[in-house]
Amino acid sequence: MNLEPPNALDRHDLQETLPSFPTTGPPHSGKPRKYGWLWLVILVLVGVGAYYHFRSPASPAKAVSGAAQPPGGMPGRGSGAIPVVAAIARKGSIGVYFTGLGAVTPIYTVTIKSQISGYLMQVLYKEGQIVNKGDALAEIDPRPYQVMLEQAQAGLARDQANLENAKVDLKRYQTLVPLKAVPEQQLATQEALVKSDQAIVQTDQAQIDVAKLDLVYCHIIAPITGRVGLRLVDPGNYVTANDATGLVVITQVEPISVIFTLPEDQLPAILAKTRAGAQLKVEAYDREMKAKISQGWLATIDNQIDPTTGTVKLRANFENRDGSLFPNQFVNARLLVEEKQGVTLVPTATVQRNSQITYVYLVKPDSTVTVRNITLGTSEGEDSEVTSGLVPGDQVVMTGVDKLQEGSKVRTSKSGERSARGSS
Repeated sequence: MNLEPPNALDRHDLQETLPSFPTTGPPHSGKPRKYGWLWLVILVLVGVGAYYHFRSPASPAKAVSGAAQPPGGMPGRGSGAIPVVAAIARKGSIGVYFTGLGAVTPIYTVTIKSQISGYLMQVLYKEGQIVNKGDALAEIDPRPYQVMLEQAQAGLARDQANLENAKVDLKRYQTLVPLKAVPEQQLATQEALVKSDQAIVQTDQAQIDVAKLDLVYCHIIAPITGRVGLRLVDPGNYVTANDATGLVVITQVEPISVIFTLPEDQLPAILAKTRAGAQLKVEAYDREMKAKISQGWLATIDNQIDPTTGTVKLRANFENRDGSLFPNQFVNARLLVEEKQGVTLVPTATVQRNSQITYVYLVKPDSTVTVRNITLGTSEGEDSEVTSGLVPGDQVVMTGVDKLQEGSKVRTSKSGERSARGSS
């Protein structure tokens, strides 16, 4: 480094400014050394200049196929191999799913009500138990209706006796009229009386049938198989016919259904499959879409689209033998519309994106990587379909991409190998 004195200083001033160094002999003991601090400043300046002189800026990333270079990290060439975890593109199947929000809805829900009035004598079920169709649920006091039945039976016996007497008189008049022993008018009157007594007997029989039916209604049975809810009326209370509250509610839980909604734009694809006779699978997942609860089949599609939301309702039925689906439970329903066969699949973790392209880091045979633009199709779970850019057997980087750029040297290990090492 050339340190030239400023033009404003003459030789005399420079000699006074710079310190003098003796060539031989010990330093003067009598005078202190002048301007020693100046050399310290000079050394600091020289060090700073050398630091900035030898510091080299980072080399810019190379452009890839005329597109913007994806985000990369450390330079690859000229440095050691970067350890990465790679995955192999494979040929396989992937499903096309439509997902919608839904709620578990019983296929049948029945509110049990008394059809007669009376005191509730017994409750024959336990809250929350499963009852079968025809099982006894409750007992209404039958004694008033038993008395009504006996009265109707007594009236029927009386009226039947009157009818028999009227028929005997009619038969006698029918014999006497040809002999002119009785007028024809009396015969006609007797015929009308027989018909009237026959109607009275029929009315009595109807009253007996009503009384018997009321006795049947005193024994309340389950109309469907399902789970009973909490008891709404306690024994000893007086219940009335068709009370709005009811006695108990029964919901069918095996099978059970899920009603969910999908956007109307997805309806044509579903209709095309159902009209072709396909049975579409539906999976029910929990609120966080993490755990699969049950699997069923699409049962029906609503007959109209909701214009306020632009969605259509669908019902899927589930056997629900394990009781995993509970009425009014919130679920996510996934409808399998199509299953693509023989497509190229890669783990979704290998796919990288920036503002311009979707790409992966492809590992070449020489253990270097290159950026490969790809086009994605369907993504499902941990797999993504690649419609262009890769073929089965290509090796792509899954983890460690933050240290890569075009041409980086890598040392690969398979994803399964790393998992095995981590678990050992």
